[in-house]
Amino acid sequence: MEQQKKILCVGLVCLDIINVVNKYPEEDTDSRCLSQRWQRGGNASNSCTVLSLLGAPCAFMGSLSAGPVAKNLPDVTAEDFSKVHLHQFKWIHWEGRNAEEQVKMIQQVERYNSMLPQQQKITISVEIEKTRQPLYQLFPHGDVVFVSKDVARDFGFESAEAALKGLYSRVKQGAILICAWAEKGADALGPDGVIIHSDAFPPESLVDTLGAGDTFNAAVIYTLSKGGSLQDALTFGCRVAGRKCGFHGYDSISKVFNDMQPQSLF
Repeated sequence: MEQQKKILCVGLVCLDIINVVNKYPEEDTDSRCLSQRWQRGGNASNSCTVLSLLGAPCAFMGSLSAGPVAKNLPDVTAEDFSKVHLHQFKWIHWEGRNAEEQVKMIQQVERYNSMLPQQQKITISVEIEKTRQPLYQLFPHGDVVFVSKDVARDFGFESAEAALKGLYSRVKQGAILICAWAEKGADALGPDGVIIHSDAFPPESLVDTLGAGDTFNAAVIYTLSKGGSLQDALTFGCRVAGRKCGFHGYDSISKVFNDMQPQSLF
C-alpha cells in the first residue's frame, strides 16, 4: 500500500512568549502578570501543528535553532527547497516571507506538476498576511490564496467580500481566494465567480486568539485536501478557529475535532 502523501508547510518557526494578564492593559500602565508561558510559534509552524492535531500527515520546512532562543535565522531558499523530494506531498503551503525565493520554489513544483496527471499534481497554497509590497508578487502563484484582513485594508477594502472582488484579478485562472475577517467570519471566491461565506463561531469565553488565523488556514487546507467543498472548508475553518480562541495553545484542537460529527463536516 502506498504511503499516504503529506501536507508540507514552508515558513517560520519562532518562540512566542505569552504573558497572561487579567485585562487588556491600558496605554502607559503597568500590569501584574498572572502567568507566562513559552510556546512554539510562527505561521507555518502553527498551521502544521493544527494539521497534525486534525490527523493529517504533515511536515514543516523552515530554519530551526539548536537551542530555545535564536535571532536572525535565515529563511528557506529556493536552493534549500530543491533538495525536497516532492513525490512525498499532495499539498504545499507557503507562508509569505522571502517572496522572490518562494516564487522560485513554487516554480519548481509547477515544473514537477507539469509531468503528472491532474489527480497526482501537488496543490499549492500561499498566505499573504503582512502588508509588505514584495509579498504581493505571490498572488498569481497559488491554487489557493489566503489574504489577511490587514492586507485587504492595505488595498483599501473594508470587507472580505469587497477584498475578494477587488483582488481576484491578481490570482491565476482557476484559483481560490480566501479572506477571513475576524468576528465577521470568512469569505471565499473561486473560478465560478460566486462568493461563499461562513459566519464566525466565537467561543463562550474568549481566552487566546494567538494563532487563530493559522488554525483557520490549516482547517481549510485539511478539508480541501480531503476533497471537501469550498463551503465545507470555510465553515470548518471558522468552527475550529473559533473553538481554538476558547483555550490556550493548540493541544485541545484534537479533542474539538473528535467532538465534531465527521458526517457534518464534509
